[in-house]
Amino acid sequence: MNAHAATARAEPTKAPHIGDHLREWRQRRHLSQLDLASDAEISARHLSFVETGRAAPSREMVLKLAERLEVPLRERNVLLVAAGFAPAFPQRSLDDPALKSARQAIDLVLKAHEPNPALAYDRQWNLVTANRMVAPLLEGLPPHLLGHPFNILRLAFHPEGLAPRTVNLAEWSAHLLERLHRQCEATADPELLKLYQELKAYRMPARSGPISVDNVAIPFKLRHNGDVLSFISTTMVFGTPVDITLQELALETFFPADDLTADRMRQIAAAL
Repeated sequence: MNAHAATARAEPTKAPHIGDHLREWRQRRHLSQLDLASDAEISARHLSFVETGRAAPSREMVLKLAERLEVPLRERNVLLVAAGFAPAFPQRSLDDPALKSARQAIDLVLKAHEPNPALAYDRQWNLVTANRMVAPLLEGLPPHLLGHPFNILRLAFHPEGLAPRTVNLAEWSAHLLERLHRQCEATADPELLKLYQELKAYRMPARSGPISVDNVAIPFKLRHNGDVLSFISTTMVFGTPVDITLQELALETFFPADDLTADRMRQIAAAL
């Protein structure tokens, strides 16, 4: 056996340096070294030295550059560890007493939104919690799509899920895929990238034409018990999180887009 090859195989993979991480995030944000240095109020020369490993940044500089680059909290911890510092941002369970007020706010929003559906999900689009109006719309779906983890996007695209029930599947799936693509660009999350490739592999109908100028938003049109329910949605996030769980949590609330849908949702709520 070649001694050099044996030695190379025996050496562990070298972890990326903090400079490698910073360069990757800077390039992902389409910023030059001069742009980032000016924004962070440091010299471009010093930033260049940090990226090439010729200078070691302080903890404060790592956090400042991460903030300017809009790096998610989870990945900011990665940057800190790569620079030799302890992680700064905790990731607690929603059941943690420290997140009690946040959990109460989530429950309040979901409950107050009835008789219309609303749900909360994490960064990978896995369901965290939902109000009681969601379950009736999912009746008849196979258990393997509703188990743990309950992935909302997979449910929307899967041929055994909501895809056959979605009247405007071409428009709605394109909208969801674009949202996921933007999220992949923003976070570089490998699990999201895998999910994106999985969803792209599903055969979706092509759009029949441009979106009607009469629409104010792309609705979600769902067949349910002989009716077509039409919803528009809003997405809410916590504004100033310093906990990873809270930053990665989103609430999706669905509003009736027509009188029929509003009436049917009231009827469903009354029967629960």
